[in-house]
Amino acid sequence: MPVKTVLVGNAALVKIWTDDIDEGSKAQLANIASLPFIHHHVAAMPDVHLGIGATIGSVIATHQAIIPAAVGVNIGCGMVAARLSLTANDIDEKRLKKVFDQISRDVPVGE
Repeated sequence: MPVKTVLVGNAALVKIWTDDIDEGSKAQLANIASLPFIHHHVAAMPDVHLGIGATIGSVIATHQAIIPAAVGVNIGCGMVAARLSLTANDIDEKRLKKVFDQISRDVPVGE
């Protein structure tokens, strides 16, 4: 599916993967994209809609920041931020795959 709209402002881009988006969600996305720690662009998925502080259905990549409240506060989707004993220097591709595979086994999804 191609990007349908790109919002260009004074900060990061907003790439929107739908034509079905209301003006309130666009404004919220532009506000998020103006934050100083956003990395490259904010992405709005086809199910994007207005949320509390951040749009539901958006992907917010950041520089050296984690925003756990950006997902899950509105709908209680079970997202969690957890501090680990690992650092970026401890993780290579092989170890990252092992951690991902273990999470995939342990965390129920679907239904």
